Amino acid sequence: MSKITFVQHDGETQTLDVENGLSVMNAAVDNLIPGIDADCGGECNCATCHVYVDETWMPKVGLPGAMEEAIMSLNPERQSNSRLSCQIKVSDELDGLVVNLPEFQY
Repeated sequence: MSKITFVQHDGETQTLDVENGLSVMNAAVDNLIPGIDADCGGECNCATCHVYVDETWMPKVGLPGAMEEAIMSLNPERQSNSRLSCQIKVSDELDGLVVNLPEFQY
């Protein structure tokens, strides 16, 4: 299990204990985290699970793959630390991960 903290656009936080192997998106959807719509169900076909990974965690989370990069290239709210939460798999290495949610999902 790893702790993942979701920070809403207004600063409200929610920390979850998440089973390793799940995606950050699955954790959010399973726990009704507002702001993660996950319209495609985690298939990397939309950007409605977009998050901003806390900069200190970027080296451990890594950069997006080609498919994720293609989807994110269309997102007007993209930043250098943007990731699709469906593509971030929870592991012991990510225990303590902090992700910030954008004001809107596209």
